[in-house]
Amino acid sequence: MKNQFTNLRIEFHILQSFPVTCLNRDDVGAPKTAIVGGVQRARVSSQAWKRPIRMAMQELGITHGTRTKLISKLVTEACLKKGATFEQAITCGDKIEGIFIKKKEEKKAKKGKDSAVDVEGDDTSLETSADKTDTLLFLSPNEVAIIAQACADNGFDPDKVITQKDAKKQAKELADLIGKVNEAIDAVDIALFGRMVAQAADLNIDGATTFSHAISTHKVSNEVEFFTAMDDVDPTPGSAHMGSLEFNSATYYRYVSLDLGQLNQTLAGHSLPEAVEAFTKALFVAVPTARQSTQSGASPWAFAKIFVRKGQGLQVPFETPVKAEAGGGFIKNSIDAMSTYLAKQEKLHGSLFGKQAEYTYSQDADLTVDDLIAALKQHSTADVAENIHA
Repeated sequence: MKNQFTNLRIEFHILQSFPVTCLNRDDVGAPKTAIVGGVQRARVSSQAWKRPIRMAMQELGITHGTRTKLISKLVTEACLKKGATFEQAITCGDKIEGIFIKKKEEKKAKKGKDSAVDVEGDDTSLETSADKTDTLLFLSPNEVAIIAQACADNGFDPDKVITQKDAKKQAKELADLIGKVNEAIDAVDIALFGRMVAQAADLNIDGATTFSHAISTHKVSNEVEFFTAMDDVDPTPGSAHMGSLEFNSATYYRYVSLDLGQLNQTLAGHSLPEAVEAFTKALFVAVPTARQSTQSGASPWAFAKIFVRKGQGLQVPFETPVKAEAGGGFIKNSIDAMSTYLAKQEKLHGSLFGKQAEYTYSQDADLTVDDLIAALKQHSTADVAENIHA
């Protein structure tokens, strides 16, 4: 099938200001930072924004995958719907999960200690993801249904579904059972964010999206909040608890690229405009969830440039930190710096810039997010794509 969207991308250049927040914490609980242009910047990792976007897309009602270590639970539930007994369903689920997800080994007993383990009352149904190795598997509803149907066709005997003994061969056997990913995948989020399965490369999917780490356009120093808590019952004067938390405030630059060709390929041409709509809406509303109850970061986009382009991806480095305006604030100078850089790159790239359309979202502009989404959906229709290649 010809892919009319090959090498066509939607690029989002977003500026978003947040007040006192800790959007993304490091291993000691401090806001993440990076040195860019020789100065410290606030940073939010790409994965800290990807998951809220995935969750927002689920709330929008898209067909979505499930990323989990608890594969057995997914397959068990699907087999029960096919008529399996609980024991049959559990056996099938455990067989499939065991191909990819292993239980963590029990720690060896110390010498001189009784190494016997009392398993009386043990209930494997109480297992959690913490009991598994660190592998996560991302499966679409259709893939789970294919596995459950194969189990049903074989009398819910998993040894007839997966006949190989070697783990690598089992993974290959399951990949062959699921079939071509562009025929089996119905989960929009898997198509957008991709999937890597080390044990079965045939199940790998190249994600259609590219996310940079969000960085502040200006120099940032983390600050410390000292807090106390009072005891409602104990009448003793003074604090019952004291602590401290780090925070910062910043204007962030976010770069996100959506490869329409890759998305169209993975979804086999199905529901591309709807996928673009759901992704853009989620990109607009999603915010990292760290400390939202105590340091809310509910700030919308302040400004965005959106390009529909062919060719190489292009993001703004903000290598030179932006200075605050005379009266305070970084957003205006950040908008000027970003717009100037993009305009210059468009001129320097010439025909290689490959611009098909450009949209500006701003608090001062007439373009609403609904207008933007409608325009981007139009660019993801086959008729428009044919005109681009004409």
